[in-house]
This record gives sequence, structure tokens and C-alpha cells, in this order.
Amino acid sequence: MYKFATHKDTTFFYTYKFYNNSILITKENILASAKKTILSESEAIAKLVDFLDDNFTNTVEIIYQSKGRLVVTGIGKSAIIAQKIVATLNSTGTPSLFLHASEAIHGDLGMVQPGDVIICISKSGNSPEIKVLVPLLKRFGNKLIAITGNVTSFLGKEADYTLNTYVATEACPINLAPTNSTTAQLVIGDAIAVCLMEMRDFKAEDFAKYHPGGALGKKLLLRVGDMLDSTHKPIVAPNSSIKTVIVEISEKRLGVTAVVEDNKVIGIITDGDIRRMLNISDTISGLTAIDIMTKNPKMIQSTDMVSDALNILEDFSITQLVVVDDGDYKGVIHLHDILKEGIV
Repeated sequence: MYKFATHKDTTFFYTYKFYNNSILITKENILASAKKTILSESEAIAKLVDFLDDNFTNTVEIIYQSKGRLVVTGIGKSAIIAQKIVATLNSTGTPSLFLHASEAIHGDLGMVQPGDVIICISKSGNSPEIKVLVPLLKRFGNKLIAITGNVTSFLGKEADYTLNTYVATEACPINLAPTNSTTAQLVIGDAIAVCLMEMRDFKAEDFAKYHPGGALGKKLLLRVGDMLDSTHKPIVAPNSSIKTVIVEISEKRLGVTAVVEDNKVIGIITDGDIRRMLNISDTISGLTAIDIMTKNPKMIQSTDMVSDALNILEDFSITQLVVVDDGDYKGVIHLHDILKEGIV
């Protein structure tokens, strides 16, 4: 009979199952199982290279030249993979939508329009839903592409182009749960998406258009001018007293002020400059901004990307940049404000 014992080390609880006094589950066995799964899936993916042929190149070219959308459909776990492929394609410039195979035959076929290209994903290619759906899709005259592990299946034979995702076995120990097969489907979808990106010369700026939210969108889209508060830009004249300089730095809360003459920046004064001045001088009487300012400060334009500003700040180990457009002083951008936006 089975008996159970629980062991506690400094981090985890391990429950072992005994049968005839033999330990069947151990920490080492868990790691070995995980490694076996990863290796099994990586080997299955590597073999996909040998299946690539004209079916793949024709598929990519048809999608690229299509004036419609790409419709990706499937059933079960393949449907989940289809949704991920659709998400990748949409975010990389290929208009796509997901059509659930079982819902398609109950009204959702109306999503398919003339000119759309259809990808149907199925490991076996012979599931009942697929056998019902495929003839209906072909009736509309749309190009049909199969992603299947069985190229001689109903789907494989009926499709205009068939992409082979055959795997010898699943990583599942009972060879039933879709593991290697769904990973293979996903990889083929990624390969299609990347090929289309390269054909379209898809760049980071294009990617940003589809990812405007979050840190990624801000990093790719946010410009220096978007973060400037031009109504509170710190500014003093060259002949301003040190007291005036200190008040300006304190009120504007940026730790710096620009020294401006005829709206041209001739230098900056940071709170660090003030501290260093006090260390070497017993009195501030008679001193003016021009006496303690740092000439030729680091500058950036308001049209530059905030990510570029961050790179300059990091490269020179400074916390502020003066923003100047065509010689005109626009304000100051601070490292802390950039970090608050989640741009790293």
C-alpha cells in the first residue's frame, strides 16, 4: 500500500510517496522531469526546420499580398495557440482575427470576408469540427492554409497549402496532453510573423504604434517635450545673486537652474554647485550666477525621445538635462521624472 511522508528543509516542503518502502517522488526526480520536458520540446521544434518548403514561402507571400485580414481558427488547445498567433500578428503589423472552429458553424462564419486568408490549426487534421468547417471555408473561395501534424489528414489534403508540424511524441509522460505539438504550432506561427515583419521592414517605431500603453509604449513613443512643464522652467540671469539662484532652485524643485541670457543658455547651476561653493567660500556676498555656473551643459531637444535623454543621463552620470530648441531654452528634464514614467 501507499504511505506518505512529509519533509521540511529550509525552503520547501516535499511530500514523498512510498510503495514497498521505495521513494517514487524526489526533488531530483522533479528536476529531471522538467529537464526532460524542455529537451523534448526543443528537439521537436528543431525538427520543424526539415519540414519547411514551398508551402511555407507561398503561405507568407499570400498573407503579405492579401488585401484582407488573416483569420486563424482551431479547436481545443489549437484554438488557444491560434489566439496567441493572432495576438503576435496584430502587434507586428498583420491585421488578424481569431475564429473559433465550433462557433464558426453557428454564425461566426460571418467574420470571414472576401480577400481574407485563413489559417486552420489542428494536430490531427481530422477532428469533427474541422471536417465540418473546412468545406464551408472553401465555399467562400478564401485561401486556406493548414498547420497540422498530419499532412495526409482531411485538413492537410483540403488546404491550399499545408505547414507540417509533426511531432513523434508529446512531452506528456502518457503521450496524450498536447505539449510538443502545441509548441510546434506556436513556433510556426512565430516564424510566419517574423517573416512578415522583415518583408514589411517593420521597425521599433511601427511596433510602438500598436503598443502605446505601459512602459514599452512610453519608451518608444514619449518625447522630451511631452514631459516638459514650460511654465515652471528654472531660470536666472547671469548677474542674479546667489540668494536668487538658491530660491529659484528650491521653488522649481528640479535641483538645477539654467543661466539664461537673451533666451540662450550660457550655463547651469545645480544644488551641488551651491554646496561646493559654500565649501570654498566664507561669504556669498558679491557673487553672481555667472561666477559659479557650469558652462556648456548637456542639452537635448524637445523632439528627441525620452529614452535618448535617459541614455545621456546614464552615460554622463547626471540627473538633469537642459532642453533647447534652435538655441531657445525650453526647460529641464529630470531623471526622476523619467523613472516615474516607468522608462528604464
